[in-house]
Amino acid sequence: MTLRPPLLVTMGDAVGIGPEIVVKAFAAGELADALVVGDPAVVRRAGAPMTAVVDAPADRAGVPPGCLPVLAPPGLPAGLAALPWGVVDARCGAAAARCIEHAVVLVRQGQGAAIVTAPIHKEALAAAGLPYPGHTEMLQALAADTPGAAPPVRMMLANDELRVVLVTIHQSVRRAIDAITFDAVLDTLRIAHRAARAWLAAPPRIAVAGLNPHAGEGGLFGDEEQRVIAPAIAAAQAEGIAASGPFAPDTVFMRARRGAFDLVVAMLHDHGLIPVKYLGVEQGVNVTLGLPFVRTSPDHGTAFDIAGQGVADPASLVAALRMARRLAVLS
Repeated sequence: MTLRPPLLVTMGDAVGIGPEIVVKAFAAGELADALVVGDPAVVRRAGAPMTAVVDAPADRAGVPPGCLPVLAPPGLPAGLAALPWGVVDARCGAAAARCIEHAVVLVRQGQGAAIVTAPIHKEALAAAGLPYPGHTEMLQALAADTPGAAPPVRMMLANDELRVVLVTIHQSVRRAIDAITFDAVLDTLRIAHRAARAWLAAPPRIAVAGLNPHAGEGGLFGDEEQRVIAPAIAAAQAEGIAASGPFAPDTVFMRARRGAFDLVVAMLHDHGLIPVKYLGVEQGVNVTLGLPFVRTSPDHGTAFDIAGQGVADPASLVAALRMARRLAVLS
């Protein structure tokens, strides 16, 4: 029997809740069209009753019912399943990165429909010597066809009520403000528009949140809105993008939730993510826009404080799997 290319689910940090929520999603019937890229011993320790180790995605066709198929990429550190839960370890960072790298190779070869990433730990990634502050930047680099030619990408957090795309992500607020340029805002609007057109029947209505209180109040509380953000919105409108604003960031998310806009572009990481997460972490999905493949993930981290206790909620991972499935069909 020949199966369609599966969703590729990376296991995340081996001592976080990633492996556990993957196993729970499988038990709930949400991984029937998926393959785990990770360490089989780690997956078994997380509670998988039966695993089937495969060498390639196509080998899923021979996996018996009730077995979770796991593909172990070459180069995984040894002994991951013996490490203590919830402790930052460079070996876990290296393993998480290796799983992501291999998943990207597979999806770009057409052997995967999309990538769904379980949470990684940024300190573990850094301890392993990886120069990326998170998934988004790593995937961007891996998507480059040639060195230095990484595609522009943006992070979107979404649930059934709200979609938010970020201009800046994993950097200090002081540095992020300097990174809010005309080009950065315009590129974000272009990426958001292009991605959302695949999901919506009509051209997406994009609201742009300001940076400063009251969107600068006409320059009284900062001039970034007048000097940078508004000109980028005008340029996007000239290209046929239905963008509007800048709006006060303390009210625009409520307007979008009530249906006035299809998505919101926010300038800063916490400006944009707090409203979505407040509506329910268990339903939030992180989507990387601009990649040449679909990538989603839960909107939470490794939860080291509860790792290994069997109490992690897989709902956000399930939402990420379902969204990846839908987006893979539309892409």
